[in-house]
Amino acid sequence: MTDFGVYTKPIAELFADAALPAIDDAGIANDEIDAFYFGNVLGGATTNETHLAPQVASYIGLTPETSVQRYEDACATGSLALKHGVRAVETGDHDVVLVGGAEQCTPKGTGIETSEMTRIFGSGAHKQYEQAPGMTTASVFALHTQRHMHEYGTTEKHLAEVAVKNHYHGSMNSRAQFSEEKTVEEVLDSPIIASPFRLLDCCPFSDGASAVVIVSEDAAESYGVDPIDITGISHQANPVPVADQPNPPSTDMVRRAAQNVYEQADIGPNDVDVAEIHDCFTGAEILALEALGLFEDGQAGPATTEGRTRLDGEMPINPSGGLKAKGHPIGATGTAQIVELTEQLKGESGDRQVEDAKQAIAHNVGGMTATAVVTAMEARA
Repeated sequence: MTDFGVYTKPIAELFADAALPAIDDAGIANDEIDAFYFGNVLGGATTNETHLAPQVASYIGLTPETSVQRYEDACATGSLALKHGVRAVETGDHDVVLVGGAEQCTPKGTGIETSEMTRIFGSGAHKQYEQAPGMTTASVFALHTQRHMHEYGTTEKHLAEVAVKNHYHGSMNSRAQFSEEKTVEEVLDSPIIASPFRLLDCCPFSDGASAVVIVSEDAAESYGVDPIDITGISHQANPVPVADQPNPPSTDMVRRAAQNVYEQADIGPNDVDVAEIHDCFTGAEILALEALGLFEDGQAGPATTEGRTRLDGEMPINPSGGLKAKGHPIGATGTAQIVELTEQLKGESGDRQVEDAKQAIAHNVGGMTATAVVTAMEARA
């Protein structure tokens, strides 16, 4: 993956900075890639580019025989592309698939003001019932979080502790957009965006790219690579608009996806050693930890405050810094989580390394809490 931050270079160029090292790391040649699945959400709205997959494939030197396709599913875009790549290899349609995404979301990278970018982000909402009244991603997750606070006593300090922890992890990640640590006081003193979220409860607009190579068992052996196994992946959805969703604080789709993945991987939440969570807002991390079964309902906030989700805690969460500190270039976020967990499971994360990490979970959410992809990964003995 690239550093996440601000870029003004074209999308294809930006993606090449992630894809070419991924291809080189896999030890394969461009003409050995059977398919390329590319994630991008905002190209049509920000740079007037929608048919990006063949353009990007041409730029990075893929052959005309390579099957290419662009995916879009809001913030879960990268993970959706990953799921289709995994299924294509599982079914035997392809042996080698390049998967990834790139996005430009910053005002400098796109030339679009923050207020207009916020409106574009909100295009994932129901046009009549959510966009018209001005609902944003912040307000949706704020509503979910307010309900959780009402039911379980979660506090603004619990939320602030999520931000502090992820900024601490991000301070050790050279690719993170924000490398500075924060204090609880700084978070609680930042301006309110959508109650209970303050500015430092929210992830940033980001530019960046990420890529992974998915190979079959036979291909892995022939190339002599040391792979990490994807042992389960599940894509679930909630109704739209959000008012139609069942029991919002429980994020029902995540619970279904998690249960499906645990069954595929033949593990349970207690077997997970490290997880990358979609913390677009601090409350989103707390909701996800409970929906994934990593903590009991109502316990994720206190667990964070007690340090149990830090690198040296019992359940390290977002060692990359998460979306909160690492950044959130939408189409690249899902596969960026996979890059982080691959490095963790290979023991290549340096100061952020989770000791003896063998089992990992990635959790990526899209839209107004309407799409979820959960992925299980395992290191080989």
